[in-house]
Amino acid sequence: MSKVCSTKFVLSRTLDGSHPAAGAKLSLVRRIVDAHRWLLILSLIVLCFHASGRSLRLAPPDQLFYESRPAMGTSFEIYLYAPDRERASELFEVAFDEIERVEQALSNYRSSSELSRINANAADAPVITDPEVFALLERAFDYSRQSKGAFDVTVGKLMKAWGFFRSAGRYPSDEELAHARAQTGWQSVRLDNRTRSVYFLKRGIEFDLGGIGKGYALDRVAALLREAGVKAALIISGSSSIYAIGAPPGKAGWQVRIFDPLDRTRTLSTVSLKDQSLSTSGSYEKFFRLNGRTYCHIMDPRTGRPVEGMLQTTVITPEATDSDALSTAVFVMGPQQSARVLDKIAGAAAVFVTDRTGGERIVEIHWPKYQAASLLP
Repeated sequence: MSKVCSTKFVLSRTLDGSHPAAGAKLSLVRRIVDAHRWLLILSLIVLCFHASGRSLRLAPPDQLFYESRPAMGTSFEIYLYAPDRERASELFEVAFDEIERVEQALSNYRSSSELSRINANAADAPVITDPEVFALLERAFDYSRQSKGAFDVTVGKLMKAWGFFRSAGRYPSDEELAHARAQTGWQSVRLDNRTRSVYFLKRGIEFDLGGIGKGYALDRVAALLREAGVKAALIISGSSSIYAIGAPPGKAGWQVRIFDPLDRTRTLSTVSLKDQSLSTSGSYEKFFRLNGRTYCHIMDPRTGRPVEGMLQTTVITPEATDSDALSTAVFVMGPQQSARVLDKIAGAAAVFVTDRTGGERIVEIHWPKYQAASLLP
């Protein structure tokens, strides 16, 4: 041990600059050390550059892929960027499997769904449901409160009375309409978050999540694609709702056109979406005409009748569940009543096309100015 210490001491004395010869040797040693240090740094730079070049060659830019499948009574379309077709196919399977899972839970067209189980049993006793369905029902009922009943998922019997369940519509008798109205009303449902249960306070209540379910499915798909590493995708549920993940490479967002409800060849507005959703409700989706009047499939739960005087509403929000529900709610409420609801939601915007005295009228609330709403060709 003493020998090692002695050797270090001798070296330090030998390289001390106080002696002329030692100073020269020290200077030479320092130059050698500096030269080796710069050679090492240069080698590392070259190595990193070489590795970077190899990684760039192995990772070409993502390509755009597209797939469409029927689901939830419409067609779901997905555009996404992926490195190759194999990876895109994997992502499509994840997405469409999730849509199928959501439909199996929320569809009132499937007797095996969780929603159908609630509809069949909740008038007899409280039905304990799963956390996902209960959370969505709570969200739907929150919109019922905010809209003062303009949005109401208990419209199932009204939809059937007016013939919009599995068919194109018909005019109900006074007796049928009175019976359906008596079986409608969100305030006749008790949601107990302590037991996660649903109870109908009167018989005949029937949930219909058509005004919120597709938006929820889009949000679920978007969450899974993000978890899988997708940076840019556009998810579409028929003519109802769109959700945009990120933006295409080199773009600020996904450009989405909103069409004139009376002439689908004309563009009403163009918006740029990035991590946002857009939903549209229109009187042209399902309707019938009788004695010169048009009756659409969007119900005003407060009157028990289809909404009249509104042609189309489009809403933008950060999440598709919200935009889907809101596009229905504001269609029923109209621009004036809708403003107070939209003002409470961060990032919410809407454009209305109303039918007044035979002509269209456009009303905007916080609508983005990428291209303002206009009926000019």
